Amino acid sequence: MSYRRVASLRTAADFREHLASLGVEMPFDDELTAPEGSPLGEPLKAGEHVIGNRFCILPMEGWDGTLDGKPTEYTRRRWENFGRSGAKLIWGGEAVAVEHSGRANPHQLLINDANLGSLRELREQLEQVHRQECGSTDDLLVGLQLTHSGRFARPNDKKRLEPVVMYRHPVLDRKFGMSDTLHVLTDEEIDRLIDRFIDAAKLARDAGYKFVDVKHCHGYLGHEMLSAFDRPGRYGGSFENRTRFMRTVIERIAAEVPGLDAGVRLSAFDWSPFEPGSDGTGQCSVPVGESYRWAFGGDGTPTGIDLTEPSRLLSMLSDLGVTLVCISVGSPYYNPHIQRPALFPPSDGYQPPEDPLVGVARQIAATAELKRQHPDLLVVGSGYTYLQDWLPHVAQAAVRTGMVDSVGLGRMVLSYPELPADVLAGRPLARKRVCRTFSDCTTAPRNGLISGCYPLDSYYGELPEHGELKEYKQKTAGGKRG
Repeated sequence: MSYRRVASLRTAADFREHLASLGVEMPFDDELTAPEGSPLGEPLKAGEHVIGNRFCILPMEGWDGTLDGKPTEYTRRRWENFGRSGAKLIWGGEAVAVEHSGRANPHQLLINDANLGSLRELREQLEQVHRQECGSTDDLLVGLQLTHSGRFARPNDKKRLEPVVMYRHPVLDRKFGMSDTLHVLTDEEIDRLIDRFIDAAKLARDAGYKFVDVKHCHGYLGHEMLSAFDRPGRYGGSFENRTRFMRTVIERIAAEVPGLDAGVRLSAFDWSPFEPGSDGTGQCSVPVGESYRWAFGGDGTPTGIDLTEPSRLLSMLSDLGVTLVCISVGSPYYNPHIQRPALFPPSDGYQPPEDPLVGVARQIAATAELKRQHPDLLVVGSGYTYLQDWLPHVAQAAVRTGMVDSVGLGRMVLSYPELPADVLAGRPLARKRVCRTFSDCTTAPRNGLISGCYPLDSYYGELPEHGELKEYKQKTAGGKRG
């Protein structure tokens, strides 16, 4: 199945007409407001912090640290680009593992006493570049995402899963061949993991970060906790038990780590895993008509959405004094088309079963509904990269109408880090640098190469890894761009 490329939608009328043909509603401003009056340039308050504009850099998972979890030149360059982006909210910048067994790959950053200095230097480099390129850092808020990869941990071998899970999942266990390698955490092990998160939060504060993200998204351990409906004990079953880990970590940060705020990046809904059909197009792994009971934010069907519990969770966060919430959906491992819509799938993915703009609209709508129900929270949205040339127009309309407070950028910043600065200055986009969702930034690390934008960033295009990536894509039909 083929879909019209966003790059071919050259006018606002073209974009609107295409949305209408899809039956999709999306906030959209035909014209961008002049810089001095742009909604995207308005400041925000997050507790005692002032955030200078409405752009946010989302945390990404690096595959380019050292084996002991320190940054390399590749990591530092990426963070310097975050600083020069012009965005005033850095949501973690990077997914940083709280312990070795929770690393998503052997080169993921790791927070511990030995790595404290390098994590401090990483933040300082970002702030130095931001100060040089964008002016003051007084209204720049930089946090660190704390994570445990759980089911998708690969701490020792980039090609070998060493899963740590909350419960046996009949669909995911089969999909990833986990039946003989699973370790289901005990309640006592989860108690000790809470201690690790608190230790990591203290180190993040000592390294100068202003907040930590207690990650609960994308199929990783925190997210899986929320769907542990059938798990016995203190961390499963009831809503209170399934949110016990999140609640306890946040309460202890408030009590034991003064000067540090907590935020949460949340997959607000999930679906059944997808898999390639006979023609390579994604299809639901659970047949339509059957029940699917392992989705937080689901309605009991394979692709249904019910935001009742996610909204209840946001109320809980508000009661705990949390201000910062970032909304995402799904998982890149088993249903990537709903989480990060793209026209070209990664090597381990499938052809999109819907026009990716449908997925963008779905994510924007869910975020807007949660923001409507929780106006006191500062809500960051995700999923905007596929909008490409029209990203600023949708972002401006979403912020202007109160559907979201801040617009998060992930993949786009790998190819075009200065996009926020250009938009805020009223400059036209550099179209040759706009991410076209080729998914090489995913295909490369999935195959053990460092993460980066190989097609559009000449820095990566000139590395020997680019040749390896090309060879791999030539061998796999799923890696082709057409």
